[in-house]
Amino acid sequence: MAGLLEGRSTIVTGGASGIGRATALAFAEEGAKVAIADTDLAGAEETAEMIRAKGGEAYAVECDVTDQAAVDAFVDGVAERWGGIDAAFNNAGISPEDFTVPWGDLGPADLTMDTNYRAVLLCMAAELRHMVKAGKGSIIGTSSIAGQSGNGGAGYCASKHAVIGLTKSAAVKYAPMGIRVNCVCPGVIETGMTAPLIADPQANAFLKTLQPMPRIGQASEIADAVVFLASDKSSFITGHPLVVDGGCLAR
Repeated sequence: MAGLLEGRSTIVTGGASGIGRATALAFAEEGAKVAIADTDLAGAEETAEMIRAKGGEAYAVECDVTDQAAVDAFVDGVAERWGGIDAAFNNAGISPEDFTVPWGDLGPADLTMDTNYRAVLLCMAAELRHMVKAGKGSIIGTSSIAGQSGNGGAGYCASKHAVIGLTKSAAVKYAPMGIRVNCVCPGVIETGMTAPLIADPQANAFLKTLQPMPRIGQASEIADAVVFLASDKSSFITGHPLVVDGGCLAR
């Protein structure tokens, strides 16, 4: 039986670890060819090798997604190599802010906005050029439950709200052209970014109380949601921020 993404050309940014790696692996398991971009080339290469070891097709590129020239070169390279781009997961992001510091320290907030929002815009613009020509495509971004609440630092919270706004705006504009644009909003997920908190017994116990499902989510559970949004199983869904948070925001 063919996979949900059989033979499709896909992109994953931030694919060296965490949610990005889990999604790259999930795309490949569903039959997709996967181009992986990350500033951590060794990690991205490792993800690509994991896919190739199972008989899939993948390659890795070192790419700073805040650099427009680098993004354009990466995306154009994928389209040239595989004849187009069917789906893209614009996932690369950071959380360098100390949420306890005063808002007057805007350096970390600026960096977060550049990486979590502006980079998504740059990737989306590059991908759309190719998808518009083909008259089809699915783009998925990574927001957060912080994108639907007021929790988080100035840059992180604002950047994740901005991804949702960008998603809705692009979805409306490009729906008539056969392109769908959605995003996922993860809750507390076990990744390298959250590892220090999860390793602390008190913080771990607290994190598990944030959602009705009394556990921490797995990167593979976000990947499953992204695969759904990338596939034809979500063919009438666009402009949607899909929350995957164990019920946190339902409270």
